[in-house]
Amino acid sequence: MMYTDVFASVINDLDVRGDLRYFPADTFPTIHPIHWLTSHFAVGGWSPLQRLSGMLTAHMTQIAPRNGFTWHPHRGLEIYTYVIDGELYHEDTTGGRGVIRAGEVQRMFSGAYIQHQELNRTDEYARVIQIWFVAEPQFMALEPHYEQIRLADMSPRTVGDGVVRDIIGPQGATDSHVAARLTSTLLPAGGEAAVELPQQGEELFLYFVNGHGRFLTAHDEQPIGLYDVALAKPQAETAVIQAGNRPLNYLSFYLKPFMDA
Repeated sequence: MMYTDVFASVINDLDVRGDLRYFPADTFPTIHPIHWLTSHFAVGGWSPLQRLSGMLTAHMTQIAPRNGFTWHPHRGLEIYTYVIDGELYHEDTTGGRGVIRAGEVQRMFSGAYIQHQELNRTDEYARVIQIWFVAEPQFMALEPHYEQIRLADMSPRTVGDGVVRDIIGPQGATDSHVAARLTSTLLPAGGEAAVELPQQGEELFLYFVNGHGRFLTAHDEQPIGLYDVALAKPQAETAVIQAGNRPLNYLSFYLKPFMDA
């Protein structure tokens, strides 16, 4: 496979035709590869969404207390870790180390080579969303590095009742090196917000990572469950997300086109 091929999208046995699609979480695999680990793969791994425009994976990982991933290498990746519950200890071969807590985002650029470990050193479960992008070729010569930022320190904006923070992109809070945009939206209990549709030249992958609610269009209504997924094109009809009786959090990934006509 040529390096440029990894930026192409690979979707197997999943109908992604149309302007707006909604998929319940069980469309995608939840795996328990070892006693201390549970993962839900929306993108990558065993998911039918194998790869989306250079994004290799977007998945939930839950790590049991006093467990985690010991030292392991990465090459040619920019990895984002978004902590939902608990905390995760990070240490890498650049000398970086620290604790990523709930409501914080870490970005790690591997360059040509990095090793790190990710450990749950607490007595509580840690739950994170991990996102891997292929590093853009023009940045491959950069040295490995990482940064960490709290959502609360990112500039907020509002869409309906939702508080939106830009993580990746021209207005993003991270010093990203990928051709994508990523936002986090927090809806209060009972609140609602319209889906922010992608711009021309983009398509949307939306991942519900905490809470429940309803996904409403003019012609349909879907219950929102944990780890459900929505896909949309710029011309999609208006959709509204309503939170249930507790806050709802979803991540919106704006990527190069990957859906079928």
